[in-house]
Amino acid sequence: MKIAHSLNERGHDLYETPAVATHALLKAEKLPQILWEPACGPGAIVRVLREAGHQVLATDLIYHDSLDQDHGGRDFLLERELPKLADGNAVEAIVTNPPFKLAGEFVEHAMKLCPRLIMLLRLTFYESKRRNSILDGGQLARVHVFRNRLPMMHRADWDGPRVSNPTAFAWFVWDRHHAGPSIWDRISWTPTLDAGPACATAQFETPLERQETRAEVRRPLRGDL
Repeated sequence: MKIAHSLNERGHDLYETPAVATHALLKAEKLPQILWEPACGPGAIVRVLREAGHQVLATDLIYHDSLDQDHGGRDFLLERELPKLADGNAVEAIVTNPPFKLAGEFVEHAMKLCPRLIMLLRLTFYESKRRNSILDGGQLARVHVFRNRLPMMHRADWDGPRVSNPTAFAWFVWDRHHAGPSIWDRISWTPTLDAGPACATAQFETPLERQETRAEVRRPLRGDL
């Protein structure tokens, strides 16, 4: 029985984020009011953020038949300026679960555009030597590691068996104004007694350790569209 697809078979890498992951982020991190989700898919992260009262610009490379997507056909890696919402307010932070095969490129590009970015990434993202500039540059402010594994994120058109999640995830937070060590802590989610993980509540735990990082020259904020 086939239980995995190759990187080429993944296409546009649409793996919808469990609602509990975003609920846990909201418990662990004070987010600014105006956010941009540049790989929104049908809007899994967007829905939770908007329900929490945030204004969210929801874009994606692919057009999805969803009321939670504002614009399709927008390649985030080709964006050159930080956009504004329809009311003229500027985006304050980027929040997304980037395509797995483009995670490094998404982080690097987002750091050029926005002063603050929050990305749901595999914990192994932290291990790569190829990412020294974005991990050791001094702007990685916090890493919120999930103590318990998130519900499995199956690909949108996945036709294999539904299995539990073997992968550890964390919310990585970069802040252009941060200098010094990265703060690491653990967060968790707990399903309610009568509902599935999508209606779970999040728990926040105390910080566990600090990871020393090197200082980095801060980039100037680019103008708005």
